[in-house]
Amino acid sequence: MDKKLGRPRSEKTKTDILTASYDLLIENGFGAVTVEKIAERAGVSKATIYKWWPNKAAVVMDGFLNATTVKLPIPDTGSAIDDMFIQANNFVEFLMSRKGNVITEIIAEGQFDPKLADIYRKAYFKPRRSISKQILERGISRGELRKDLNMELSIDLIWGPVFYRLLITGEVVDNTFVRNLINLCI
Repeated sequence: MDKKLGRPRSEKTKTDILTASYDLLIENGFGAVTVEKIAERAGVSKATIYKWWPNKAAVVMDGFLNATTVKLPIPDTGSAIDDMFIQANNFVEFLMSRKGNVITEIIAEGQFDPKLADIYRKAYFKPRRSISKQILERGISRGELRKDLNMELSIDLIWGPVFYRLLITGEVVDNTFVRNLINLCI
């Protein structure tokens, strides 16, 4: 029988680490967060952090996901167009806040850190894309949307302009813009 050495993992310790990493991310930005600062803020050793996460990017991304995932519920109003608008609009409002603006920092950092890019794609963007697909599938099954709708392309056509404005042009992304995208793409 193999026994693990050391103290068992504590959910409170994990929560403290995730909270510390997220708070530091919001306060200072991704580049200024270090495992040392997370450990100090959480009141744990760096070794404790490295037992659970392989690197700074992983713990910071988990902290971000832990703090933000609940804030973006999956809408189901009975209308796929309204649900896509609600999902996109909620996400845009989140992106425009300081807490959501951290995503731009994570995306930027991901250009130089392939592990971080992989984490945010798999853990953050892929689940949101899946939600969009669920909404479109419901709309197709209820007869609201065309059966031959290319869901993958529609999702790209909705989110592409949002991120283009957010990351490249800095132009406004408001309710009207989001509604027009939804109406154009599905």
